[in-house]
Amino acid sequence: MNDSDVSKQIQQMVRFIRQEAEEKANEIAVSAEEEFNIEKLQLVEADKKKIRQEYERKEKQVDIRKKIEYSMQLNASRIKVLQAQDDLINNMKEAASKELLNVNRDHHLYTNLLKALIVQSLLRLKEPSVLLRCRKDDKHLVEHVLDSAAQEYAEKENVEPPEIIIDDVYLPSAPSHHDSHDPYCSGGVVLASRDGKIVCENTLDARLDVVFRKKLPEIRKQLFGQAAA
Repeated sequence: MNDSDVSKQIQQMVRFIRQEAEEKANEIAVSAEEEFNIEKLQLVEADKKKIRQEYERKEKQVDIRKKIEYSMQLNASRIKVLQAQDDLINNMKEAASKELLNVNRDHHLYTNLLKALIVQSLLRLKEPSVLLRCRKDDKHLVEHVLDSAAQEYAEKENVEPPEIIIDDVYLPSAPSHHDSHDPYCSGGVVLASRDGKIVCENTLDARLDVVFRKKLPEIRKQLFGQAAA
């Protein structure tokens, strides 16, 4: 083989090596491009996922805040409604309480009422001797019906008439004006056993409280409907 042939073979080998190198370089470049695109896509998707998650988190926070705010407003509205209902009921009771102050204007009616309250108290106590407390203004009316009340009780229970002692400590008087905050009594009596262990408060104010508590569900139902009963 002469020098010319050797030179041609060397050139062919160089071209072959160069071609393989270029092909390998292209493969590496393509592979690198693919890996780069895949990694870039993964990073982009990861960022998109983070953004979506952050958006969803903030959206949930906004939704929760809206629900809390709505619940607070709803509760505040309910409280206002309940407060308005209570104010109306309290005003009704206050009006009824003021009307009690007029009961003793009819002396005949009030005297009979005092007797009925005394008899009722005696029937509850069932004591042979009791202490009676009344308003100072009502003492003469109580004294007027005391014997007949004791006798009526005795006949109902088939016992001897009880001893009834009028206490020298009186119940408060009626208020001098409607806005008074001092203790007051609209009328009626309080009876107790001699040892003070059993007490029957039968004042008009106490009776109003009892009736009002008993009738409150019915009052609420009539005023505010079934839901408020």
